[in-house]
Amino acid sequence: MSFDIALSGLGATNVQLNTISNNIANVSTSGFKESRTEFSAVYNGMQPGGVEVASISQNFDKNGSVSGTGRSLDLAINGGGFFVTKDNTGQLLYTRSGVFGTDKNNNIVSNNGMKLQGYGVDGNNRLQTGAVSDLRITTSSLSAKATDQIDFVANFDARVNVPTTTPFDATDTDTFNSSYTSKIHDSLGNPHTVTQYFAKTGDNQWDVHVQVDGGSVVHTEAVTFNTDGTLATPTGNFNIAFPAPGAEPVSIDISLNGTTQFGADFGVSTNSPNGYSSGELAGVRVEDNGMVFATYTNGQSQLQGQVILADFANAQGLVKTGNTSWMQSFSSGAPINGVPGSGTLGGLTAGALEGSNVDLTSELVSLMTAQRNYQANAKTISTSDQLTQALFNAV
Repeated sequence: MSFDIALSGLGATNVQLNTISNNIANVSTSGFKESRTEFSAVYNGMQPGGVEVASISQNFDKNGSVSGTGRSLDLAINGGGFFVTKDNTGQLLYTRSGVFGTDKNNNIVSNNGMKLQGYGVDGNNRLQTGAVSDLRITTSSLSAKATDQIDFVANFDARVNVPTTTPFDATDTDTFNSSYTSKIHDSLGNPHTVTQYFAKTGDNQWDVHVQVDGGSVVHTEAVTFNTDGTLATPTGNFNIAFPAPGAEPVSIDISLNGTTQFGADFGVSTNSPNGYSSGELAGVRVEDNGMVFATYTNGQSQLQGQVILADFANAQGLVKTGNTSWMQSFSSGAPINGVPGSGTLGGLTAGALEGSNVDLTSELVSLMTAQRNYQANAKTISTSDQLTQALFNAV
């Protein structure tokens, strides 16, 4: 009986040594989760039968340290959850390793070729929430967008006098009190300048003269203020229109909502024209909620999709596979998908990786303990053998 008990101890300790060795070997593996060997005692009826390995569990509760890499598609999960990836057979695999890049088809893939999953976008770059698909970066140029709106908010200085020189002349500063220029774009992405000249015409009354590209005035708008300094008219937008060589005619709505007239210097708080020139792909940006944007040389960004994460009711039930990944099993339950930062799912850190959560010092101590246990069980077999030999010699 003692031989069998000692043999069970040797077998169980050998499994523990394998587990510790695997932890040490993966101390630098991104997203790796340390394992431990869990033992249980064996009894045959009332008689001791030794020990057996009850399970080998992984520590999903402890996250590895996050270190910056400077690579935009390297992702680290701050909290719970797994990245969802798909292999070339269509099998879904779950991983904590966030080493991602792009393949020849511009799909976002892991360093072993697994395609990252998330919510895609439609032809108008609107997020298709709930429709999980391969995430892909569009490399085509971003088309120009003509400016059709300018949001302009300023304070007109109530202390200034009505200009004594008339009529208005953009080249004569004595015919207006202040001015401001906005850069806009036509349908081809060509830049133009829209300059607003502000001339006081009476108490709480102003004229706004709008000039395009230094040419003639294309519009004059009367502006009035209430006695408390708030804008009275116009109550909505006013429109300017002008032709653009080779492009579609430009029509822009200008909003002065929020503009005031106080006894303070003229100042602009908002000058926000929409529209932009065409641009080439310059890079990729991933936000902490998983939104993936392509950035362009014209300063614009375009949504490409959203990374999703998955969590499980029983993560210990996941099946370990290669490439630091796990597969769903009956014991793990079905995955609960969601966007980063929702529910039990952690947020994302772009340009960083989560390291292994293996504590090397602890593993080395465990290695010495397992070595002593192995030696002790081997000594039990040696002692039993000596006692049995002594019994044979006495017969």
